Amino acid sequence: MDGFQAYGAVKAGGAFDPLTFIRQPQTVVRIVCWLFSIVILGCVANEGYVNRPEEVEEYCIFNRNQNACNYAVAMGTLCFLCSAAFLVLDVYFPQISGVKDRKKAVMADIGVSALWSLVWFVGFCFLANQWQVSKEEDNPLNEGADAARAAIVFSFFSVFTWAIQCLLGVHRFKLGADSVTFNQDYVDPNQQEPQEAPPTEE
Repeated sequence: MDGFQAYGAVKAGGAFDPLTFIRQPQTVVRIVCWLFSIVILGCVANEGYVNRPEEVEEYCIFNRNQNACNYAVAMGTLCFLCSAAFLVLDVYFPQISGVKDRKKAVMADIGVSALWSLVWFVGFCFLANQWQVSKEEDNPLNEGADAARAAIVFSFFSVFTWAIQCLLGVHRFKLGADSVTFNQDYVDPNQQEPQEAPPTEE
């Protein structure tokens, strides 16, 4: 079976159309996830470390908890790479001819998207809590406050963008499963061989 109309893509081997690709819902949401990871990574990496006027060493802006900044930077970096990798997979997806391979790709998309939604939920709760208990004397000049708030807000948004990506993956999986079942089970009545009439007794 060549995977015709299976799991959200047309028959394998067709020409790649950038406009059609960009307009696909999963592509739009994937790019949004990718951009959000860049924002979070940039906010924490560039302005997430501050110090008191009398200090030289810089500490994490989130309650001086290095784990909070490390979590945001690590997750932002991994999310950026993961989003880029799945964008490449989305480009290559129509060229996958095997239905089983397409199914594995869609299932991986669902699992990874659900995982990232959970990861960003944990990250949002962690950053918001540490920001709430941060002491004003640790950052008297209020440096990097806007960046810290932006990282928290975009962590919150990322929970929903990845959840939407997961739901889109589930939708693609259902469409693909239905089309594969149809192609396997359907028999055109016009192509059925006529049955021979039973012999009559003389």
